[in-house]
Amino acid sequence: MMKKRKCDLSLVIPVFNEQESLDQLYKEITVSCEKLNKSYEVIFIDDGSTDDSLNVLIRLQKRDPRICVIRLRKNFGQTAALSAGFDHSCGDIIITLDADLQNDPEDFGMLIDKMEEGYDLVSGWRKKRKDKLFTRRLPSMMANWIISVITRVKLHDYGCTLKAFRREVVKNINLYGEMHRFIPAIASNIGITIAEVEVNHRPRRHGKSKYSLMRFTKVVLDLLTVKFMLSYATRPLQIFGIFGLISGMAGGVIGAILSYQRLVLKQGIADRPLLLLAVLLMVVGFQFITLGLLAEILVRAYHESIGKRIYYIRDIYESDSEIGSD
Repeated sequence: MMKKRKCDLSLVIPVFNEQESLDQLYKEITVSCEKLNKSYEVIFIDDGSTDDSLNVLIRLQKRDPRICVIRLRKNFGQTAALSAGFDHSCGDIIITLDADLQNDPEDFGMLIDKMEEGYDLVSGWRKKRKDKLFTRRLPSMMANWIISVITRVKLHDYGCTLKAFRREVVKNINLYGEMHRFIPAIASNIGITIAEVEVNHRPRRHGKSKYSLMRFTKVVLDLLTVKFMLSYATRPLQIFGIFGLISGMAGGVIGAILSYQRLVLKQGIADRPLLLLAVLLMVVGFQFITLGLLAEILVRAYHESIGKRIYYIRDIYESDSEIGSD
């Protein structure tokens, strides 16, 4: 059972095989947070690491009671890890960042300052990105443009993990798949105000990127899901019904023309390909409308069972003491 705690700031950091980065990351986080004069906690989510990351995190937690380590049962992915961190967080403001030292903790203050202007979500923009041009930066630029066009939420850098959220934002969004990168688009759809600030981006010091072609494919598929969610999630019959009506009407028009030719002009239609097309279009139209009705039922069932988790925790390592600003 998770304890009820309260603090000003929660840092949520997914970890997967980052043993060489964690000590330095902890030092940088501590220095940055002490400048903020806010009570804070640091939540590390070990997402099924196979190296010594968990032992490093446990050692850090024993040293600092503000650290909480959540160990997932297997590698569920970054979205699930972030979701676990959000669920366990207590801060009024929640900041997410990667554990690979490419995000700079010195940017925390800038994110919070921007949020205090009245925004609910502040997203980092790695304008001077320290990644390879052809394998990371160009694909990222294309992906950001496509996402902005499809979701109609204009951001330069959807893939930047360094973001700041008000607590109510993460509590009102349910994540799965690779949805973490689409949080700004989903949040905008429910009236959340969003800003973007330039943040420092540093070269990777240890290990290698977890990005792959398979992950890109998942992102594309999830983008289609997000578009559907934003436009038709609560009324899927609208999109299926439109296709069904268009198909059915087209079949009906062709059928009417063929009927006129058969009954009035006395022309044979039994061997006409248009007859088969008319029947096919009307059947497909009926199926689309039926599918839309079934989707409506499934959506209602989904909203009734929305508490389903996308992660499972093996262990939680945390202090029983109250969180303070030190």
